[in-house]
Amino acid sequence: MIPAQMKERLWAYTAGICQHQNIFVHAIGGMEDHIHMLLQFPATLMVADAINKIKVNSSGWMSRETGRFAWQQGYGGFGVSKSNIAAVVRYIQNQERHHRKMTFEEEFIALLKKHGIEYDPRYVFG
Repeated sequence: MIPAQMKERLWAYTAGICQHQNIFVHAIGGMEDHIHMLLQFPATLMVADAINKIKVNSSGWMSRETGRFAWQQGYGGFGVSKSNIAAVVRYIQNQERHHRKMTFEEEFIALLKKHGIEYDPRYVFG
């Protein structure tokens, strides 16, 4: 869990990790149990490698700051068209309001379905 007093610092630290990888950060935000990032990757960087660096470095920093901290093993990544960037940034900035209507789990399953991604519910959240 991400302590409330650490959210903004974690988002900023994560943005720094991205910038070191030449990833353009449109938005970072989230809740106590997950993070959303709208990122623009350079063509030379594999997404899986970038996410691994983000997770390893941010969890190491959080562990030093707050005690034991680790992200879940997997992640979800979805493409966003240029015309939808502003809407996705607003969505990320308004996570608290959004999750009053829908849990993270419901949201993630809806995204998988919307994008036509087959999944086994036994393995989505561990």
